[in-house]
Amino acid sequence: MPGGTTSESVPGPPVVAGRDRATVLTYAILLAITVAAWAHVLWSALADDMAGMDMAMTAGWLDGLAYVAAWGVMMAAMMLPSALPMIGLYAATQRTMPGVAARTVPVALFTLIYLALWAATGAPIYFASVALSSLAAEPRAWAVAALLVVAGIFQLSPLKQVCLRRCRSPLGFFLGRWRGGWRGGLALGWTHAAYCLGCCWALMVVLVVAGAMGLPWVLLIAVVVAAEKLLPRGEWIARATGVALVLLGIAVALAPGLAAALRGGGHSM
Repeated sequence: MPGGTTSESVPGPPVVAGRDRATVLTYAILLAITVAAWAHVLWSALADDMAGMDMAMTAGWLDGLAYVAAWGVMMAAMMLPSALPMIGLYAATQRTMPGVAARTVPVALFTLIYLALWAATGAPIYFASVALSSLAAEPRAWAVAALLVVAGIFQLSPLKQVCLRRCRSPLGFFLGRWRGGWRGGLALGWTHAAYCLGCCWALMVVLVVAGAMGLPWVLLIAVVVAAEKLLPRGEWIARATGVALVLLGIAVALAPGLAAALRGGGHSM
């Protein structure tokens, strides 16, 4: 995963410890975006408006764009809650900068590049969903079983732990790779998004492949992501999730009909 070099000094504890009006406003805006994204996700599921997104049989650019847009909204809903401490701390580091633009533009760019990278993952997810939907029931069940096991193994891997530690320690993240200004906002947002993607990609694969983006799976994966990043002993939550996914993959391999049950439950996004 990306490393970093420090060309400028990260603001010290007195700077980041306080909360000014701009920092509070940042939290308020991010919470409002999160609530709006979750409202859209829930409304879409309950209205069945986007049901069967994973069932498209052919790839088309209009369908692909709609899929990526819906995926981006869902990623905002699922990933912003666990990113709030990182973005909030970054906003706090900007509180002594002169001028409103100097304080807000880097934070906005940090957030936008984070959300944009997660939205962009919708493109390969779309084509993977099209490919998966073209498989017959038995090969699809084997694919589900294999990907569950792979995702579970990744949850237990050292790479997962490296990425997760970066996400769980906002101050350590900034100390290791601080850059100021709007270019710094872009670079830091990109680096954090890359670590976050490295940490959570396997869970998103499970969401699409095993859960068919059903609402219960969306809620479950969102809870797991937040628990890994925000709760004490989050590393062990990740490992426990990995063991559960490996066991579920083995169960699907032994009973292929279980794959259809996993993918058929709840409303699809």
